[in-house]
Amino acid sequence: MPPSLGVVVPAYRPDVGVLSSYVRALDERLDPAVIRVELDDSSPDVRSALADLPATVNAVSARRGKGGAVTFGFERLDTDVLAFADADGSTPAGSVAAVVDPVRAGGADLSVGSRRHPDADVRSHQTLARRRLGDAFAWTARRLLDADLHDFQCGAKALTRDAWASVRRHLYEPGFAWDVELVAIAGALDQRIVEVPVTWEDMPDSTVSPVGTTLELGWALLRARHRARRLRGDRTHDVLARDGGIALVDRHTDND
Repeated sequence: MPPSLGVVVPAYRPDVGVLSSYVRALDERLDPAVIRVELDDSSPDVRSALADLPATVNAVSARRGKGGAVTFGFERLDTDVLAFADADGSTPAGSVAAVVDPVRAGGADLSVGSRRHPDADVRSHQTLARRRLGDAFAWTARRLLDADLHDFQCGAKALTRDAWASVRRHLYEPGFAWDVELVAIAGALDQRIVEVPVTWEDMPDSTVSPVGTTLELGWALLRARHRARRLRGDRTHDVLARDGGIALVDRHTDND
């Protein structure tokens, strides 16, 4: 029997039509055991519009952030493989399936979708400013983390249940920086990480702010490197260590 798959789709004030079509496409293409839509929007109209999806929709009133929503969803999956895909559908279901495949086949602990891989198929480009900021961030992350990737932030990743068990208590970033922290911790724990080129299309209605999010990611990258180096036993980072706050798995425990 093939490994079971659970998919989490984090969504904040989504375009209901886009999200509905995307969830149905994921269900048809990936044939998962479960899809969870972690919805940071508790308006009755949105919940009603999503009621007939082939998914569990968990709607909350507070904004948890992408990392908080994915973490909450992963904690409630009991499948062999855990995956997430951003709600805007910028990574089509077929590419999400390609990201999941190495983990399902046992060839990777963590599989990372990549828009910047030489073999990626980018159908609609970001603005020049967003591309430059993204390229600069990826270049810096490659040099600071134990993962030689072209892209750390693409909204499609998959990992084994055992890999999740190893990293879950080391994740603190509630927002978009969760992706890079996941990769940093997985690399520090010597997990097998593969990068999978995807088809990708920029969505102009994304909630990502180019400048604000890049600044957030920059600081988060330094925090992720610090936590990763501590896991590696780096004495300098142990000396510099401070209270890291509350891990994401210990937050938002009562909103299901």
